Amino acid sequence: MKLEGVYSVLPTPFHATGEIDFESLGNVVDLFIDKGVSGLTALGVTSEVARLTESERSAVLKVIVERVRGRVPVVAGATAEGTRICIEYTRAAREAGAAAVMISPPRMPKLNSEAVMRHFSAVADAVPDYTIVVQDYPPISGYAMEPALLVRIAYEIPAARTIKLEDAPTPFKCARIRDLGQGMDIGIFGGLGGVYLLEELISGATGAMTGFAYPEILVDVVRRFRAGDEDGAAEVFYRYVPLMRFEFQEGIGQAIRKEALRRRGVITCADTRAPGAKLDRATLTALDRVLKWSLL
Repeated sequence: MKLEGVYSVLPTPFHATGEIDFESLGNVVDLFIDKGVSGLTALGVTSEVARLTESERSAVLKVIVERVRGRVPVVAGATAEGTRICIEYTRAAREAGAAAVMISPPRMPKLNSEAVMRHFSAVADAVPDYTIVVQDYPPISGYAMEPALLVRIAYEIPAARTIKLEDAPTPFKCARIRDLGQGMDIGIFGGLGGVYLLEELISGATGAMTGFAYPEILVDVVRRFRAGDEDGAAEVFYRYVPLMRFEFQEGIGQAIRKEALRRRGVITCADTRAPGAKLDRATLTALDRVLKWSLL
């Protein structure tokens, strides 16, 4: 399955009590689809997946797939420290109706390229004919995959020919993958809040996969770029980069994103699950300013 365009990573909304707010989750699904995204990603890092129990993981994915009703493909996060668990998550995603899974290398001491190859190969063998998005996000996996390794994975494991790049500088890495791939059909998504989207597209990316609260902006940039209107894409992109940058702040980005979605009227509570950050008055004031400046 070929994945491209804009895939929005869904947040997991919570009530003030800390329980999952499934109604708000459904509202976000509808909003993102209405704004023209090509697909949705569930159980990602910005979904606070590390703070969900096993039963909550299953419930969240079930609600998302049912709410989507086949309107767009759903990618499900399946990263795990053990290969056996990763396979189990991948099988569960397929059974739930997800079109693909997104997997980072397992976090382990002294990880090397051969161990990474064995991990992805084992998943592909255990769940054949199922698309794998290889997530290159060193802050989570603790391991930076070189362009040569990513191309090798794509060459040796046909199911894993889609990459989500989150190891800056992503435009440079994207270009290196294209050079080394020598025309191989590899899908490349940028992430990191969309802050490098235009430069990634120039370097050969096929889209973006991120949780930015205003996905219609990313959709517009990709649409204009694909139509050959690079100046128009640049005009839209550079107008909104300050908002993307502000939303993607380390440590508080999830909370900012949820506050933006609360202001869009789709979630009722912007809380992240403990020990996630809460926004202070200064950050909220700064968000007011950047939204006003962006005319949103």
